[in-house]
Amino acid sequence: LPFDNFIKYQVAGDLFAEPSLDQQIASGFNRLHLIIDRGTALPQESFTRNVVDRVAAVGTAFLGLTVQCAVCHDHKYDPIRQKDFYQLFAFFNNFDGGPETGGRSTSDFKRGLQPPYIDFPSPEQTVQLERIDAEISRLNTQLETLPADPEPSAERKALSDQLARQRQARAAVEEAIPATLVMKERAEVRPAHILIRGVYDQPGEEVGRDTPAFLPPMQKRDGLKTRLDFADWLVAKSNPLTARVTVNRFWQQFFGVGLVRTSEDFGAQGERPSHPELLDDLAVRFLQSGWDVKELVRSIVSSKTYQQTSRAPPEKYLADPDNRRLARGPRFRLDAEMIRDQVLAVSGLLSPTMFGRSVKPPQPSGLWKMVAMPSSYPRAYEADTQDRIYRRSVYTFWKRALPPPQMSIFDAPTRESCIARRERTNTPLQALVLMNEEQYFLAASYCARELLRSAEREDDERIRLAFEKVTSQLPGAAEMESLQDALHDFRKLYASDAASAAAITTDLLHVGADPAERIELAAWTMLVHSLLNLDVTKTRQ
Repeated sequence: LPFDNFIKYQVAGDLFAEPSLDQQIASGFNRLHLIIDRGTALPQESFTRNVVDRVAAVGTAFLGLTVQCAVCHDHKYDPIRQKDFYQLFAFFNNFDGGPETGGRSTSDFKRGLQPPYIDFPSPEQTVQLERIDAEISRLNTQLETLPADPEPSAERKALSDQLARQRQARAAVEEAIPATLVMKERAEVRPAHILIRGVYDQPGEEVGRDTPAFLPPMQKRDGLKTRLDFADWLVAKSNPLTARVTVNRFWQQFFGVGLVRTSEDFGAQGERPSHPELLDDLAVRFLQSGWDVKELVRSIVSSKTYQQTSRAPPEKYLADPDNRRLARGPRFRLDAEMIRDQVLAVSGLLSPTMFGRSVKPPQPSGLWKMVAMPSSYPRAYEADTQDRIYRRSVYTFWKRALPPPQMSIFDAPTRESCIARRERTNTPLQALVLMNEEQYFLAASYCARELLRSAEREDDERIRLAFEKVTSQLPGAAEMESLQDALHDFRKLYASDAASAAAITTDLLHVGADPAERIELAAWTMLVHSLLNLDVTKTRQ
């Protein structure tokens, strides 16, 4: 899929002529804002906040501009007027889905949904719903035929009880059906106004749909401009900004920092590109390739710049600590999701299953209850089981009020707003997570068991295999000596502490297993655990 089409599907997939299922699903990008519950904000206030969030997300993701700074006044640094913001606002405020607030007792709420959305029932679920609906219809018909006389009341109560059970059964089936939010336009166009000081109930001058005056204009069309027209403008050849922002973010993915460091802000307050001609060249070639992401990635990773070693003498690090001159290869800590997926992958635990519902890996008990209101759903965290907990991190269920701690400790954003650039911190908590987190420790145990089952029989062979599996490198003489000594020490430790050996091998060995087998597995578990905690394991270099 060319990247320009990807953008168009995200921004306006629902407006294509006879939109495909993929196009409709992609339009759900516009629905990723917070859903503010009734009682927390008035419906119109909530609606306005959501439209502002849509505009801000598009401005950040595709234009690299802080357009949200013009919500209540003209932008103080960039040539974005308040009128410009509300002309963009006008593309996104014609949403047909109600106020996006609702009660907490409905099936939609329990599914995390607000209309409009698309259901994806399996054939079995479709048959179940048809059968239940037929039974509900039959019971309703019977109730309607009963006289109102209280002396047939026992029969009425029996039928009513049956009807209630069928409705509960229907709700249970509904809650199990995967679904996704989508965009949908109102038939009658909602007017847009400049909001005085950005206040939702203080409308000022009415504005039409248009793009910021300082950027290349939209192509003139007859009739009302649509969100699809806006999407076409984002990727038009006359508007190179989107391509520049996009190639900069791909560069950021591979080098840890973009050619423009402030990848979310190409405006006056952002940092100027370190290599402006390179950024121009990449953007032009990306456009000429037909927005071909694979070609862009290939050109970056096959370059001599990317393939340089990240090793350099101290004086060069001191002269250019952030490597803005690109005199050496990139070196940076992996993102939170990559670290988790990497640990599970090298251990052999990572599940290759694709698609499907979100999953809940294990996390400390009681965390959600600390932040959840009594009526929130789901209030309690119920971890999944079996292979589901080893699925890639992209499938992890995310509660914005309390994100998965394994992710937030490694600087994953909360997902309350569009973030184009993550900060990277280095804290003791990160080391503690890698050392003690349940899944990471189990990964070490599982990898150790597979090493003991491997064809290699000598310690040195297994050590080399483990080191290469975890780091993608071969150990040097000094590293081999350290690992040999560590293995010897671990064996000695667990030979004198059978209870600890049993405790860390419980998940992989049956009760009553040979104590010598437990000692060996415990020693190798700690050796692999040590490798998983090396800096090279969580660092791209």
